[in-house]
Amino acid sequence: MLTRKDKQKIIAKFRTHDNDTGSPQVQIAILTEEIKQLTEHLKTHKHDHSSRRGLLKKVGERRRLLKYLQKEDEKAFKDLTGRLKLKIAKRMQEEEDERIRLEEELNKKDEIKVEEEETEEPTKEEDEE
Repeated sequence: MLTRKDKQKIIAKFRTHDNDTGSPQVQIAILTEEIKQLTEHLKTHKHDHSSRRGLLKKVGERRRLLKYLQKEDEKAFKDLTGRLKLKIAKRMQEEEDERIRLEEELNKKDEIKVEEEETEEPTKEEDEE
């Protein structure tokens, strides 16, 4: 568990403005530190299942916040993940790039279909004349 002083240091380091205590950047930084501490705890106490569950909940919450930050502010996302040295950010970025690539492919296919339909329609009218 983070002490009040540790939490204040993290908030001071990652805040976006003077009174910031709850921005996604601060929340992610705090969760990251708590995850590190729980991971160390679980290395020595392998059978502490309630702490393991708490760790998994914190990891899930951090992942949701990272997705939100990535969607809302790409620059802040890259800056924060670089400062925290998060491996998951690289994987999330690859997933996002793949999703964008697939969407572009689908859009291109739709455009081709529309163009084909437009070129086929005049030929049908010519046949009727």
